[in-house]
Amino acid sequence: MKKLFAGLLAVSLMAWNVLPVFAADASKIVDVSKDYWARAEIVDVVSNDIMTVDPSGNFYPEDTVARVDFVKSLLKLLSNDNLNVNISNIFTDVSKSSPDYADILRSQQLGLVYGYPDKTFKPAQIMTRSETQSVISHITRESVVDTSILNYFDDANQVPAWAVKPYAKSLAYGIYVNYPNAKELRPNDYLTRAEAAVLLARLRDKIGLVKEEYVGPDLEKVLAIEHLNIKKDAPNHSVKITNKRNIVLSGNVLEVAFSDKFRSELAAAGEKVKFVNPQDICTEEGTLLIPANSVFMGTVLNVEPQKWFNKNARVYIQLTEVCLPDGKKVDLNAKPFYRDYALKEGPWMTAGKVALYTVGLGAVGTGAGIGFAFIPNPAKIGNAFAIGTPVGAGVGLITGLVTPGLKYHAKAGEQIYVILCDDASINK
Repeated sequence: MKKLFAGLLAVSLMAWNVLPVFAADASKIVDVSKDYWARAEIVDVVSNDIMTVDPSGNFYPEDTVARVDFVKSLLKLLSNDNLNVNISNIFTDVSKSSPDYADILRSQQLGLVYGYPDKTFKPAQIMTRSETQSVISHITRESVVDTSILNYFDDANQVPAWAVKPYAKSLAYGIYVNYPNAKELRPNDYLTRAEAAVLLARLRDKIGLVKEEYVGPDLEKVLAIEHLNIKKDAPNHSVKITNKRNIVLSGNVLEVAFSDKFRSELAAAGEKVKFVNPQDICTEEGTLLIPANSVFMGTVLNVEPQKWFNKNARVYIQLTEVCLPDGKKVDLNAKPFYRDYALKEGPWMTAGKVALYTVGLGAVGTGAGIGFAFIPNPAKIGNAFAIGTPVGAGVGLITGLVTPGLKYHAKAGEQIYVILCDDASINK
């Protein structure tokens, strides 16, 4: 058991700043720099409406967090922010006219964050780190915890006695904060909004650890992580399967085919291009993601014509949408999975072109040499072969290398690989 908790602790120590971010709109947040220690988690909770920014886009990461604000964020995270209230108010310091009245009663009804024995809730009271960890421990599944896990931290003796087991449990689950010093918990410090974002993002990422009674019926839950293996060298092969949708994570590669023939010399920026998938796109585990004959809509971003010295034409396309056979549409951000995201003729086609020039002009050189040799002296035809062929081939090779490169042509049905630049969410 100790080895298990030690392993979990080691992983969580390394992973606090690599939480996945889904559909984040980082442009909303103006007071959190790109290199801010908790930026990824802040973007996560803001983009998922768990925490908010003000009308000017400020998050105020160093501000503290009141009890009622933490409660409201928890209710949103757990999809219980619209829970019907069917209990009476027992708190002497919570008025029905308060904008937070319903959320405080929702918390009490769920048993999420309890009030105090004196019948107060103290909504404006600032949360400490220990109190926050106690709440997280309270709502997550029970487990046998070895409290010696706390001994890793230099300030373990500062954890209040009532918070030792809750803290140990949340540490074992990897839902805690240890910034800026990885060896310190600072359990009695007030919780900042940045620290709350980290805890909430981690809790959301591990929502399966939350007890069922605290989870709303509409909460999205991850059921499984499955895999695509369309191209082995794709940066990602993971697909997140939830109760509401299938999420093909960015970095996955799909294979699609041109619906119609395509010629680079006839294409221009802004032109629409259609692709289809001739076969079902399924995970290795068998989940159907995109049915066969779905239509992938793309737009030509730019066309670079072929250039001298054998530079082939390049076509830049972005796929923006998939229309499924049942009429559903899926937003997409994908580009060709080739160098610089460009479509161009491959090296074999280029080599073939050079070879044709070499062979063709080699034949011309041979013919010319034979012709010139035959007229004055037919006996010198052999010398003509020996001289005319390499000279003609050499000229052909040089010509093939310095002439303009190839245009990009694709037949209807010709297949290409595309890589997802963002997650693709397919609703069930």
